[in-house]
Amino acid sequence: MAPYPVLKLKPKKEISLLRRHPWVFSGALQSHAPLEDGSKVCVADAAGKVMATGHYASGSIALRILDFCGSESRPIDENFYRETLLRAYRWRRSIGLPSESNNAYRLIHGEGDGLPGLVIDCYANQAVVQVHSAGMQADADTISTALKSAVPEIEQIVIRSAAKKPLDGSRNKTEEESSSIFLENGFRFRSLLSEGQKTGFFLDQRDNRKLLQHYADGRKVLNAFCYTGGFSIYALAAGAQEVHSLDSSHKAMLQVEEHLSMNELPTEHHRSIEADALKYLHSPEAAAEGYSLIVLDPPAFAKHKSARHRAVQAYKRLNARAFQIAAPNCILFTFSCSQVVSEELFGHTIAAAAMESGRNIRILHRLQQPADHPVSIYHPEGAYLKGLVLAVD
Repeated sequence: MAPYPVLKLKPKKEISLLRRHPWVFSGALQSHAPLEDGSKVCVADAAGKVMATGHYASGSIALRILDFCGSESRPIDENFYRETLLRAYRWRRSIGLPSESNNAYRLIHGEGDGLPGLVIDCYANQAVVQVHSAGMQADADTISTALKSAVPEIEQIVIRSAAKKPLDGSRNKTEEESSSIFLENGFRFRSLLSEGQKTGFFLDQRDNRKLLQHYADGRKVLNAFCYTGGFSIYALAAGAQEVHSLDSSHKAMLQVEEHLSMNELPTEHHRSIEADALKYLHSPEAAAEGYSLIVLDPPAFAKHKSARHRAVQAYKRLNARAFQIAAPNCILFTFSCSQVVSEELFGHTIAAAAMESGRNIRILHRLQQPADHPVSIYHPEGAYLKGLVLAVD
């Protein structure tokens, strides 16, 4: 017997589940009795054969699937979460995380680890559980208990909603208590666990920051949309002639300065610019600097398909301007973290920006998210981060 209420699919709508896609859209469901958002349910084909178990929500994505065991579906309880977390942890260990030089990593990456609506980032002995669905919010305490059992080195857990506010007692901790100092490729950073963007730091750029070190020596660097200065730290350590960190957030810029101090890097080779990145790039000041390495890592310009066209135009304008002000033989790291902008579309957009600039530009590297941000082969939408390293003649 199914452990939860059963929702039936319309005829021929079971194909996505047969392909193990973790989402069921509302239009695929037959009419059913009202349910609370976050309820656990089983889903069956039109004939009543149970196929999977998941969390229900009243939005466009009606079901996020957690278990494809069909009629043998097991309860989504502490044991289920513990086993799933332990499996994810073992995979991270197999790719060398955590390590002496990297003790911050992503433990759970939503659909990529079989837990849609959930992200867990670990910073040394602390973890941030970020919930993106009503179902995961309802299960947050159970997940926390399972996490302590699966990953014994975790001593403190901060639970955050997608709205960026903590959901448990961590809301009462001081900023110092809700932060973590950790190592990334040997560099020291501090993450604001309950306040910063995402879970406090952008762990998905770890490998790309390390690649930047290969190019930074002797160059004048602009790190646009720098947030807390990750790329800036790597560039200075690699011997950059000068690094300008640019962001509109005063708090982020204070953290940039803190990270410089934590890593004992020379402040005389660094300048903090607190300004709107797009406005700064179009200023005469930026054009006169002669930047020979530029990093463009903007926030997601589009979170929904309805905003995709506007986002593409923004990426084009941003990159075209960077090409225009780049010094000869400049290296440009450019990224998009908009899930609805595919790698192909992003590439076409950058090509259009290059044509507009009139510069000769070559692709040196194609970049993506690291291995601790895995993509389910059944859910290609999970490949959200894409980037290019370009040589601008």
